[in-house]
Amino acid sequence: MFTVFRGARQRRAVLVDAIRSRLWPVPAIGVVLAVALGVALPELDTAADEHMPETLAGYLFGGGADGAREVLAAVATSLMTVTSLTFSLTLVTLQLASSQYSPRLLRTFASDPFVQRTLALFLATFAYALTVLRTIRNATDDSAAFVPRISVTFAYLLATASVLGLVLFLGHLVRQIRIETMLDHVSADVLDTVCRTAAPLDEEVASVPRLPRIPGHVIVAETSGFLTQIDEEDLLAAASEADALVSLDRPVGSGIVANVPIAFCWPAADSGELDEDRLASLRKRVAGAVHTGVERTATQDIGYGLRQLTDVAIRALSPGINDPTTAIHALQSCTTVLCEMAGYRLGPRVLSDDDGVARVVLPRPDLPELLDLVCTQPQIYGERDPLVMGGLLVLLRDLAWVVRLPEHRQAVADRCRRLRASIAAQQFDSAERTDLDRLATQVAKALDRHWTPTIA
Repeated sequence: MFTVFRGARQRRAVLVDAIRSRLWPVPAIGVVLAVALGVALPELDTAADEHMPETLAGYLFGGGADGAREVLAAVATSLMTVTSLTFSLTLVTLQLASSQYSPRLLRTFASDPFVQRTLALFLATFAYALTVLRTIRNATDDSAAFVPRISVTFAYLLATASVLGLVLFLGHLVRQIRIETMLDHVSADVLDTVCRTAAPLDEEVASVPRLPRIPGHVIVAETSGFLTQIDEEDLLAAASEADALVSLDRPVGSGIVANVPIAFCWPAADSGELDEDRLASLRKRVAGAVHTGVERTATQDIGYGLRQLTDVAIRALSPGINDPTTAIHALQSCTTVLCEMAGYRLGPRVLSDDDGVARVVLPRPDLPELLDLVCTQPQIYGERDPLVMGGLLVLLRDLAWVVRLPEHRQAVADRCRRLRASIAAQQFDSAERTDLDRLATQVAKALDRHWTPTIA
């Protein structure tokens, strides 16, 4: 039951991410609603014109047909210009983020709801003004003049809201391009993914079964790309119906190639050999439950956010940018995320049927692998900078305080030993080496749980 609930929640998260990560859905919805409103409000004007109270009519548009056309034409023209400006500023921001920080941050900007809603407001105002403009009529011999006063007044209100939205958008954009804001957004996405896909450390989960020693039947990928999503419910149903054990070979986020193995399967212990029909059906359903895309997403990919944070750190350490302060900020964000992850059960995940029989083994990075992801490249590119090496030691020290599993503590100790060896090979002065030795000692003591800070 829990697996089914989690599968439904993950499918909903995939759908929400697919809509949120694209720039056009929210503006498109805004345009459709604006056109519908532009059709409905003139009808309301027609019905309410003769019964309009004078007090209310005094607040509405009071000009003639020509004046209404000028107002609506001015609104439509100005909003098209403002929309072009907004798109231009957004593209410049995306280019800056890509070149200065990491191209993998573009998805974060495209999914910004404030940007999407601002564009929706601008385009909706433009579409509404054009829709209402077609209903205005001058007086002729056959018909009376028609000026939709409520509709024109509402267009004025939308234009005023758009001006305010432009001011807020500029302020929001300035805040969004700050590295601290971007790192905070990425960290929040990582932790949200972990909460949805991993169980807390105190929660009992099925242990990973020992795979049979006999060679398994090969299941190959149907498409190439990044593994973006695994439909766990369909995968479990396929394995249960075939009475088989399926072990995926690639975690979410890895690159896969068509016609290359992505999984292996074996018959259950008491079901005998898989016949050709069951095997063919199982292969088809397993391949169909594995979805690929042209880019990684944070929906089920635990390591993607840490990859983004690490990319910011190593890009800041490149000779062309040379910004170790940004690298330290990125490492601090990695520290926060890893310390939160230490409270969850990572590593391979087992899907069991209603009888508790293990049916599917899903590979997933554990905390030691994620720690290597965060530390390896910053250590390589920043080994000559004592601040960067100190930031890595601070990461290990803080992580050492929260890890509880023996393998996690061993991973922290191993990484600290590698950092010590890298520091020893550098030509730091005595003061810098003393500070780094002190931090390394704090890591060891934090692992022993008896270190307390002393006041110099």
